[in-house]
Amino acid sequence: MEIERKFLIKRLPEDLEQYPCLLIEQAYLCTNPVIRVRRQNDEYYMTYKGQGLMVREEYNLPLNEEAYRHLKAKADGRTIAKKRYRIPFGEFVIELDLFSSPEGLILAEVEFPTEEAALSFSPPEWFSEDVTGDSRYHNSNMI
Repeated sequence: MEIERKFLIKRLPEDLEQYPCLLIEQAYLCTNPVIRVRRQNDEYYMTYKGQGLMVREEYNLPLNEEAYRHLKAKADGRTIAKKRYRIPFGEFVIELDLFSSPEGLILAEVEFPTEEAALSFSPPEWFSEDVTGDSRYHNSNMI
């Protein structure tokens, strides 16, 4: 189960380059339900995501590079690319995504252990609008 909130941001945090960064490319084989393949640096996954906005099923299966490339070709160019910075924030980690495709989009995501934790979360001041309930900001809808 994935419990996650998404936010637009007002500005990038200072010293962004000090945080760990992942280079992510993901391709969508299906968007309802979401079935995607992802390259995350040198790791590869296939992910199934169920219906929902803040809470939904999520299953990840490891892939090798050959399987990833084979499945990516089946996505018919439906891919996104982003840099993901992992920023500690109290007991949570903010995943700040700077998209190169779609170009210029910046989103912050925070995953939670429970719905209660998600609903009581107080975001940092550099966050802007909470777009968790807006399906336009699901990565699968940005292709």
